[in-house]
Amino acid sequence: SMASPALLMRVVASAYSVAEKAATIVRNVMAAGDLGIVEKTGANDLQTRADRLVQMSICASLARKFPKVTIIGEEELTTDEVTEDLIEDGHCEEILKKTCPAQYSGIKEEELVIWVDPLDGTKEYTEGLLDHVTVLIGIAYGGKAIAGVINQPYYNYEAGDEAVLGRTIWGVLGIGAFGFQLTEAPAGKHIIVTTRSHSSALVNDCISALNPDSVIRVGGAGNKIIQLIEGKASAYVFASPGCKKWDTCAPEAILHAVGGKITDIHGNSFQYNKEVKHMNSAGVLATLRNYEYYASRIPSNVKQSLVP
Repeated sequence: SMASPALLMRVVASAYSVAEKAATIVRNVMAAGDLGIVEKTGANDLQTRADRLVQMSICASLARKFPKVTIIGEEELTTDEVTEDLIEDGHCEEILKKTCPAQYSGIKEEELVIWVDPLDGTKEYTEGLLDHVTVLIGIAYGGKAIAGVINQPYYNYEAGDEAVLGRTIWGVLGIGAFGFQLTEAPAGKHIIVTTRSHSSALVNDCISALNPDSVIRVGGAGNKIIQLIEGKASAYVFASPGCKKWDTCAPEAILHAVGGKITDIHGNSFQYNKEVKHMNSAGVLATLRNYEYYASRIPSNVKQSLVP
């Protein structure tokens, strides 16, 4: 008889289906037309009905299947009764067929921490920049991001009615990442992707110092990592606090699974154990290739301004 798949693979396979359910909720809220926008700390920090419903759906669905896993979501929600229509019980068969890397095969539920961003790029969502939006489910073990799922609910949304809407990208360290075409940025070009709605003098000074050929400003950390792995940008640079653990956990796992690198502006790796502070207060530097080129050019005044 076949041994049952390792816990990690079951969690990732479930997270895949849970993320697809989340995408349906995101699209349904948008289609219904009432986004239910609430300002959290200000006009650039928004929460919509989609953020709330998706987080309830993801957290409740995964908690039901994996009750001892720690799940940390972005939104502070009251634990109202989650309605049954928000629960996703399925899993992706394809993922269960992959062999779990040996170093993760003995993981127990209580050793995993799942970081959830129900809707990354909320501001862009409210402004109709739908391709910026992602759903992020990151899986950490021993303080490290080891697996992740990124769903783009509106991938292909401008490709016409015949196109399949949305896609799910997933990855596990030691296996690789799937659901997209891995592409490197044009050789010798320095294309930087950075924040769209959280710019500052420091953010812009840091980018100028890197003397880029071009700068792409888009919303969402998930979206920025996708720019790297699809070769549209060569570095993701954000010299500012503001990014949180749920923004970086899933994207980090996927980037690392294909040989990329993400750190804070000082080169420190992010920690994802359940006691860790939520803020990535020393910014973000990420690349698919040539990390050292960018890391070595971050100005010292920028580093001094950002305390880990």
